[in-house]
Amino acid sequence: MLTPASAPTLTTARLTLTGHAATDLEDCAAMWTDPRVYTMIGGQPRPREDVWIRLLRSIGQWTLFDYGSWIARETATGALIGELGLIEARRAIEPSIDAAPEVGWTLTGAAQGQGYASEALAAILAWTDARIPATTCIIDPANAPSIRLAERLGYRLRTTGAYRDAPILIFDRRASAADPAAIAAR
Repeated sequence: MLTPASAPTLTTARLTLTGHAATDLEDCAAMWTDPRVYTMIGGQPRPREDVWIRLLRSIGQWTLFDYGSWIARETATGALIGELGLIEARRAIEPSIDAAPEVGWTLTGAAQGQGYASEALAAILAWTDARIPATTCIIDPANAPSIRLAERLGYRLRTTGAYRDAPILIFDRRASAADPAAIAAR
């Protein structure tokens, strides 16, 4: 019988990262209706039902893999900043990315451009590097801010692939490829 694992709480100067909970649904559903969020991630708003399934997937991954995603909230206000972390999406991408966990980040429109992603991902990658030797990430070729962030995090472009009949950039990172403290300071 599996013993459920749960996400450890991570903290940064401005953020608290926790595992997903059912109470996060409304904030996450609102995030996924913002064009600033979904334009580079599928191009369509996510229905509340799909957001619920994502939330359940995030909880379940901790049980199956002992890693997963976090909800990031501003410590001072409790405002949702986004969802960030590791996923086992088993996407139908050519070429396959199934050899390593996928790191992803989604920030609310209001949180974008304020260094929150760098700050949260520095904490996440410090936690991850102690446990997982390599990760991958996929980015829409038009998403220049995420490409720059991935490169600052130590990700290197492997190739251009295809996902859902659209081109996608595939990046790989070895553990400790970038100093998390240096990432957070940028």
